[in-house]
Amino acid sequence: MIAAIAFTCAVLLVIILFPSRYSPATTKVSVQVLVLGDIGRSPRMQYHASSIAKHGGRVDLIGYHESPPHPDLLSNPRVKIHPLPPPPAALKSIPFLVSGPLKVLWQILTLFHVLAYKTSPARWLLVQNPPTIPTLLIALIISVLRGTHLIIDWHNYGWTILAGTRGASHAFVRLSKAYECVLGRAAPTANITVTHAMARQLKEPPYSIKSLVFTLHDRPAEIFQPLTSSAERRDFLERLPETKEFASNIMAGETKLIVSSTSWTPDEDFSLLLDALVTYAKDGSSSPIIAIITGKGPQKAYYQERIQHLQRAAQLPNIRIFTAWLTVEDYAMLLSCADLGVCLHMSSSGVDLPMKVVDMFGSGLPVAAYSAYESFGELVKEGENGCGFETAVELAAVLSRLFRDHEGAQELHRLRTGARKEGSLRWDEEWDRVLGRVLGVMD
Repeated sequence: MIAAIAFTCAVLLVIILFPSRYSPATTKVSVQVLVLGDIGRSPRMQYHASSIAKHGGRVDLIGYHESPPHPDLLSNPRVKIHPLPPPPAALKSIPFLVSGPLKVLWQILTLFHVLAYKTSPARWLLVQNPPTIPTLLIALIISVLRGTHLIIDWHNYGWTILAGTRGASHAFVRLSKAYECVLGRAAPTANITVTHAMARQLKEPPYSIKSLVFTLHDRPAEIFQPLTSSAERRDFLERLPETKEFASNIMAGETKLIVSSTSWTPDEDFSLLLDALVTYAKDGSSSPIIAIITGKGPQKAYYQERIQHLQRAAQLPNIRIFTAWLTVEDYAMLLSCADLGVCLHMSSSGVDLPMKVVDMFGSGLPVAAYSAYESFGELVKEGENGCGFETAVELAAVLSRLFRDHEGAQELHRLRTGARKEGSLRWDEEWDRVLGRVLGVMD
């Protein structure tokens, strides 16, 4: 139904106002980079825009402007950001059966307007998936009308995310899966995936994509760097409100600093971390822990209440948990100052990867990460740059092993060395090798 609405609205708009087409004479390389989400919290799409501009291309970056984009994009004359108008606030007070289709209709109209009329014709349209509805259909229509080559950047599958809240057998989930499979076959000139496992799946049923599919692994941006001196670490720990009281103990190794970042959504079960810390705290021989959880999202208030309850019940002795929202610069510095990163990402498809781990490796930070999905081993190498776990008990055991004694400190040092090695390959190198020549920005 939604696909039919999208197609009908797009056709009506075309009849009324036919958009201008791309002409190769306009510029050497021009790219529309589209994310139907917050640009500031879409690092991979921001990195695409930065790489294109760095090689002389013109970029129209399109998405919601809810949090600040990377400063380099704001100051780059080759990058123009086009904020999408958010859906009217009144829709939140209407039942979902009505507000859902109206929201999609709003997205159809605003996407089509920005892609077809507010931005100049482009040679390429690079679109993030998911979200899938209505993005893929509108992107396909625009690419046909304007003579633009379409590339889909597959971060995950939209229907598997939806299945996590509504169940795989729900009619809308089945419809969403069919929509994604059909448009995945019909739409793109090329496809980018975040893992080799996803690339293999896209070539097989039910997707059966015949166009070019290649993998562009996430890599850390230059802002994520290992520490160069202990003085740098001390200065930051003494400046950050969450750590200033404990800076001396952290520097001495008496207190351990762990960090986790999240969007506070259902695909990350922070009960695993909280339960693991409760178990860890029962062992009086283990080091005190400062845990900082960064990010914004719908479940933040729920977990903050749980944390307060555990603290009031004295179930977290020698453990302090803070939730924080940091600038990109402070977040990068926090990663480089921490002893261990914790990732609770649970892949809905089994074949995506969490970018937060990539950033941790770029900062030289080893990780303990939830591991029960197929593509996990493409990023985290057990015993080399991190440790996997599936339960709170297993995570507690990892923390106890790494933080208890001299032997644990030696293992943590080995993992940090492995994390630095994995993080040494940067985004620019990977992007130039995989996508630069495809877009024509490199000779």
